[in-house]
Amino acid sequence: MRLILLATVFCGFLSSLCFAEEKTNILIVVGPTNHGPGTHEVLASAKLMAYCLEHAENLHDVQATVTTEWPDQAMRDAADTIVFSGDTFPPQRMNGTAKKLEDLQQMMQRGCGIVCVHYATGLLGQDVDATQGDHTLLHWMGGYFANKTCAHHQGVARVFKEATVTPTATDHPILKGWKEFTLHDEPYINNYFGSNNNQPAEGVTILATSMLPPEAPKVEPVAWCIQREDGGRGFGIVMPHFYKNWGDEDLRRFILNGVVWSSGREVPEGGVVTTIDDLAAFEPASVEFVPKKSKK
Repeated sequence: MRLILLATVFCGFLSSLCFAEEKTNILIVVGPTNHGPGTHEVLASAKLMAYCLEHAENLHDVQATVTTEWPDQAMRDAADTIVFSGDTFPPQRMNGTAKKLEDLQQMMQRGCGIVCVHYATGLLGQDVDATQGDHTLLHWMGGYFANKTCAHHQGVARVFKEATVTPTATDHPILKGWKEFTLHDEPYINNYFGSNNNQPAEGVTILATSMLPPEAPKVEPVAWCIQREDGGRGFGIVMPHFYKNWGDEDLRRFILNGVVWSSGREVPEGGVVTTIDDLAAFEPASVEFVPKKSKK
């Protein structure tokens, strides 16, 4: 009887040990940037996201890896979702774009998630089909920011003194725990959702909008997601431009919810709860925006 009891306890221990090792793997890839201090801060933003995901008050068993190089096969295979931070969609700005897109296609086909933050949602005219703007990112993420160099469609990149971001009237998990907020930021508008009169495709949900521009306001989608037919999920959000806006709890929770949802995890009730005491801890060039000095 004692042997049976010991065996039961030991098996339970092994079971709990195996369960504890089952982590959600989030891979954050940082692309190049040429923006000045206090804007974009793509590496610091990636480090901040990783820290928040691993130290959230109500989220456990998450491993977040940040890399400035293209991830190797083992890293890609382990990822439940891949998050991009950079000036336009990073695979397009790195050497060997075709192979990198092939790698991503393999990840997407097995149901891996994908997330792009701010300018990483962007594509240049040279990246896309010239007539209809087709690109695999459109299908993986549901939409993208079309840079002004695009012939088929042109998004608008403009800093607004006050941009109010409003959650849409849906019960989507990414909307848990955050409320409408207003920021001095650069939320891209006139984003591209496809050749069907720029209407979001089936499976795409608009998560948040803003009434912009202020001189001629209309409802502009600034964040969206897609539940793909391959089982994977995509999430795009066109903020923050200014690094200091990571300090806004509603924006931060919105983004972290999207990352968690894209990984296939359940978003906690109340959203992903995190605390940031010092934005400088993630080593940006500057927390505050540093304007370029005018030439005399």
